[in-house]
Amino acid sequence: MRVVAVVGGTSGIGLAVARMLSEDGVALGLVARDAGRLADVAARLPGPVTTAVADVVDGPAVQAALDHVVATHGRLDAVVTTAQAMAYGRVEDVPPEVLGHAADVAIDGTANLARSALPHLRASGGGSLVVVSSLLAEISVPAMGSYCASKWGQLGLVRALQVETQRERGIHVSLVLPGAIDTPIYHLAGSYAGSAGSAPPPVVSPDAVARACVRCLDRPRRMVHVGPVNRLAVTGFRFLPAVYDRVAGPMVDRIVLRGPAMADGPGNVLEPDPAGEGLRGGWTLTGRLRRPGDRRARWRRR
Repeated sequence: MRVVAVVGGTSGIGLAVARMLSEDGVALGLVARDAGRLADVAARLPGPVTTAVADVVDGPAVQAALDHVVATHGRLDAVVTTAQAMAYGRVEDVPPEVLGHAADVAIDGTANLARSALPHLRASGGGSLVVVSSLLAEISVPAMGSYCASKWGQLGLVRALQVETQRERGIHVSLVLPGAIDTPIYHLAGSYAGSAGSAPPPVVSPDAVARACVRCLDRPRRMVHVGPVNRLAVTGFRFLPAVYDRVAGPMVDRIVLRGPAMADGPGNVLEPDPAGEGLRGGWTLTGRLRRPGDRRARWRRR
């Protein structure tokens, strides 16, 4: 039986990956920051599951978590990490501890997982590390500088890992870059921009990203984009920078920061918010938000 550790497996894309693999008969090791949420998710999965509490920025905790998975299931064939931390706001407005922790999750967290996972994968005869990043690892937008910096750093780290392991038979490192996804991350994110963030259309389902992650386990690829406009956005950013810079600000104000006014705060960047976690965030393909009890999905969250 294949054994896969899913890091960040209690919400959004990670939860979609966990469900998909468990329904396919894979033994799971679920890793996340909140023990109660881990237990609740594990109880709802059909296959064998072990859980471990760890924040990816805590190297010893990550090592202990993956060691626990191996001790329980006897091996480790793959790790899929979807751990994310996001805060809106201009670079000068996001507090240093929030910006720093967001970067730590993406960069130090990925490095910690690689250090702990790769020896276990080698001991199992080979395996895959799949890192879920973001379209914002290849472009940059205003009011999301902390997230963009985190993801650009993660991209560089993963590309280095890919080169470092390319001569190892059976060891694969893949990067999955989704655009806007219908998950709770927009509700959970911190904001220092005066308003809550929203999912910019087109918004795709977390299952679409989960399928890309699962395909990387069977047919490893260096980099996979998920989203109908990802390539167009990257092309505009790289080859039409003057045009891109002119339109990026107004688009962020109109589309990304169209939520209701809110007080500054870190969201779940520094501490988990298990009550806000779930598979989906209520976003439609066109970026409207459907709340429980609403007769129709709304463009603005008011």
